[in-house]
Amino acid sequence: MAKTGVVWFNQGSLDSHWIRIECERRGDSQREACERKFLKGTECAVSSSFATGPRQGDGTFYELRTYTVKPDKMKDFLELTSKNIHLRTAHSPMVGYWTLEFGAMNKAFHIWKYESFAQRAAVRAALAKDQEWQGKYMSQMLPLLDKQENEIAYLVPWCELGSPPKDGVYELVTFQMKPGGPAVWGQSFRAAVSAHIKTGYTKLIGVFHTEYGLLNRVHALWWNENPDSRAAGRHYAHEDPRVVAAVRESVQFLESQRNFLLLPTGFSPLK
Repeated sequence: MAKTGVVWFNQGSLDSHWIRIECERRGDSQREACERKFLKGTECAVSSSFATGPRQGDGTFYELRTYTVKPDKMKDFLELTSKNIHLRTAHSPMVGYWTLEFGAMNKAFHIWKYESFAQRAAVRAALAKDQEWQGKYMSQMLPLLDKQENEIAYLVPWCELGSPPKDGVYELVTFQMKPGGPAVWGQSFRAAVSAHIKTGYTKLIGVFHTEYGLLNRVHALWWNENPDSRAAGRHYAHEDPRVVAAVRESVQFLESQRNFLLLPTGFSPLK
């Protein structure tokens, strides 16, 4: 007796509908043929029936790490990390490394790029066996910390990782959105980000949507020349009718928001 299964396909835009396709599953070959038929012309691969929006086309993801350092140990932590971080970057690329100036205290925030979960597993295994890394850094660094946190996130499909025009400061804006994912709030959120970009006072570095960690969380990383230019630009943006309208539309999907001013370390690729 034939089994009927349900496959969902994403048409690849933030406001697109989900198309429900039922395939007669008499065997793997017929199921695959059915799926290929409907995949033809679509922009994204097959998505889970639980998926809530479009995903990027490749497996690249980013690990966002936050270390809470003991209040009297930040200087020691940064000196130790600066001296030995090359041992870590020999295994996988670092996107950036910052300390938090406003919004929180005694914290270090860093982003690491991976091409797949298999690559990350291999990197972690190699680090565990790297005696120089373990002896010169990990054994001395861990006693300096109060807490470690991490999240796994993807760049949103409409954003590429940017680079700053020159040295500056960074703002990390963390949005906790209402449940439902980009299928619910993605279009409004993108419009709000685009409105801020058009003001020209800041540069978008990346927008990251959490996959592991607190779900429906989005991190927007912005570059500014300095804290004063950021403040002046933000005041101007709040008087821009395009920004006001976009924010009013997106805020209906927002549960909370938190902003952090980040200062790049001397060894951070993003400065």
